[in-house]
Amino acid sequence: MENTEVIKTLNNLAEISRDGERGFRTAAQEARDPQLKNVFETAAARCADGARELETQIATMGGSPTHSGSVSGAWHRVWTSLKAIVTGHSDKAILDEVERGEDVAKTAYESAIAQELPPNIHEIIARQYRGVKENHDRVRDLRNRAA
Repeated sequence: MENTEVIKTLNNLAEISRDGERGFRTAAQEARDPQLKNVFETAAARCADGARELETQIATMGGSPTHSGSVSGAWHRVWTSLKAIVTGHSDKAILDEVERGEDVAKTAYESAIAQELPPNIHEIIARQYRGVKENHDRVRDLRNRAA
């Protein structure tokens, strides 16, 4: 795979990680349960760390990291806030939306892992994917308990 394609893949994942960070922070602001707020803040920090790691790798490879989120991520955050307001800040509704966002992240990482990437890049993405999966599964379990 060409260097520019690897950078493009890393930038896509960095954008998704930034979206995740913002989405989890929005969810933390909207959630009522203090424990849930803490789970969301911890997940936001993990996403921020992942984005920084990817951006560092992009710069190391001579690319320019994007420092914005994706358009779909921005819409997801708006929807999460709107849905929380409409449902009276229901933690279950917030969990539903956060899980949808994590589904998108999981799919993006799975797609990246399937690519032929340099071994060091593949290891970074595989490690981050495990974190994405942990976030997703934790949110799913919390949503199932809230049901």
